[in-house]
Amino acid sequence: MRFRLAAGLVPLFLLASCSQLYYASMEKLGKEKRDILVQRVVEGKKDQEKAKQQLKTTLEAFQELTGFEGGNLEKVYKKLNSSLEDADGRAKTLTDRITSIDKVAGDLFTEWDKEIAGMKNGELRGKSRRILRDTKLRHQQYMQRMRATEKKIAPVLQVFQDQVTFLKHNLNAKAIGSLKNTSAKLDAEVSLLITDIEASIAEADNFIQTLSAS
Repeated sequence: MRFRLAAGLVPLFLLASCSQLYYASMEKLGKEKRDILVQRVVEGKKDQEKAKQQLKTTLEAFQELTGFEGGNLEKVYKKLNSSLEDADGRAKTLTDRITSIDKVAGDLFTEWDKEIAGMKNGELRGKSRRILRDTKLRHQQYMQRMRATEKKIAPVLQVFQDQVTFLKHNLNAKAIGSLKNTSAKLDAEVSLLITDIEASIAEADNFIQTLSAS
C-alpha cells in the first residue's frame, strides 16, 4: 500500500517541479505569475474567438450540404467532415487552455497568500487580503463562464458528428433531405453557443482589468 501511494505521488511531484522550473525561467525574463496569467487569459480569448469562427464555418458547411442540389456530393461531405474535425480540435485546445489558466491562477493565489502572511503592517495586510479575495472571486466567475461554455460546445459538436456519420453511411440525396430539419435546430444551437462564447470573452476582459488594477 505504501509503495502504491508513493508511486502515485511521483507524477504530482514531477508536475510541481516542472511548474517551479517554468516559473523560475519566466522570472529571469522579467515575467511574474501575474504576467503569465494575463497572457494565458488573452490567449484564451483568442482560442474562444477561433472556436466561435470554426463553429460558424462548420454550420455553413452543413447548411451547404443540406442545400445540395447536384454536383460532387462526396466533395461537399468531405468539406463538412474536415470542418467538424477542425472544430473538435479547437474545442480540445480551449479545454487545455482553461486548465492552464486555472493552474497558473491557483499558483498565483497561493504565492499571494504566503506573501500576505509575511506582511507586518496590519492595515496593508488587510488591504492585500481584500484585493486577493476580490481577484479570486473574479477568477471564479471567469472560470464558471468558461467551463459552462466548454460544456455546451461538446453536445453541439456531437449533433454535427452524428449527422456526418449518418451521411457517411448514406451518401445520397435522400439522406441529405432527411437532415434538413436538423439544420434549423443546429442554427439555433450554434447561435446560442456563439452568444455564450462572446459573453465568456467579455468576462475575460473583466478579469484582465481586475488583474491589471490589483
